[in-house]
Amino acid sequence: MNSLRKWALGSAALVAFASLGASTWAQDQAPPMTVVKIKNNVYWAHDPNFGQGTGSNNGFIIGKKGVILVDTKTTLAAEKVVIAEIAKVTPLTVNTIFITHSDGDHVNGLAAFPDGVTIVAQENCKKEMMESVSSRNPAPQNRLPTRTYDKTDKMTVDGIHVRLYHWGPGHTSGDTVVYFPDQKIVFGGDLLISNRPEIFIHPAKGGTVAGWIENAKGILTLKADTYLTGHGEKMTREDVQKKLDQTVDKYNKVKDMVAQGKSLDDIKKSFGEPLVTTGRGEGGAPAATLTEEMYTEMTKKS
Repeated sequence: MNSLRKWALGSAALVAFASLGASTWAQDQAPPMTVVKIKNNVYWAHDPNFGQGTGSNNGFIIGKKGVILVDTKTTLAAEKVVIAEIAKVTPLTVNTIFITHSDGDHVNGLAAFPDGVTIVAQENCKKEMMESVSSRNPAPQNRLPTRTYDKTDKMTVDGIHVRLYHWGPGHTSGDTVVYFPDQKIVFGGDLLISNRPEIFIHPAKGGTVAGWIENAKGILTLKADTYLTGHGEKMTREDVQKKLDQTVDKYNKVKDMVAQGKSLDDIKKSFGEPLVTTGRGEGGAPAATLTEEMYTEMTKKS
C-alpha cells in the first residue's frame, strides 16, 4: 500500500510538473506581435497575443510627412513596441491617430505619444473616455480626442484620403469605421472581430445588437477589399457578410421567440446554450452572451 501511494504521489507530481512545463513553453513560444504589409504604404500590427495585456490590433499608413495610426495598445509599454516597429519601416513619426472606440485595449496606449498629436474619434467615444476617469482602467485624460465628429467625416492627412463612419451604437455608443478609399481598406475596430464565434457588444457603453447590424450593413456598402479586425485575423468581404447573415438570422429567431412569450431560458435552450453565463466581462464579472443581449434589447421597456 505504501509503495502504491508513493507511486501515485510521484505520478501526480510528474503530471503537475509536465503541465507547468507545457504552460511555460506555451507562453515562451507565443508568437509576438507581427507587422504585416497589407499593401503599398499600409501596415497592420497584428497581435495574436490578446489576453496577455498587449491589446488590440493596430494599423498604420505612411503619409508624406508623418504616420497615420489606427488604435493603440493597452499600455504605454505595449504601444512603445508598436512605435519601435514603425521606426523599422520609416523614419517618420506618428502625427495622427484614429480611435475606433473607447475600450482601454484600444486607447490607453495613447499615453506613449507626445503633446501635439492629432487624435480623432466619434464624439461619443470622447465622452466615454472622459467618463472612464473613475473606472478601474481609465483612458489617459491628457490624451483625449482633439477632433470629433457625429455621423461621418472626411479628410486628407499627409496626402492620404480618410473617411470616417458611425452608423449608430454597435460595439459601443462611439464606434468609428475608418475607411481608406484609395487603398480599399476598412479598419473596423471591435465591430469586426474574428477571434470569437459571435459578435461582442458593450451594453454598459450603449452598444446594441441592432446597431451592430446597421454598422455591418454600412461597412458592406464601402468599396473595400480588405477588412482589418480589432481582434483576430483579417476578414474578407465574404467573411463580413457571413457574420452579418449569422447575426441577423439569430436576431430574427430571438425576436420571434420573444413575440411568442418565451423566456430567456427557453430561448437559450433552443440554441443549446448553457443557462448560466460563464464568460468574462468588465471588471471580471460574467459577460452577457449575444442571446442575452438580444433578449434584453427586445424586452427592454422604454
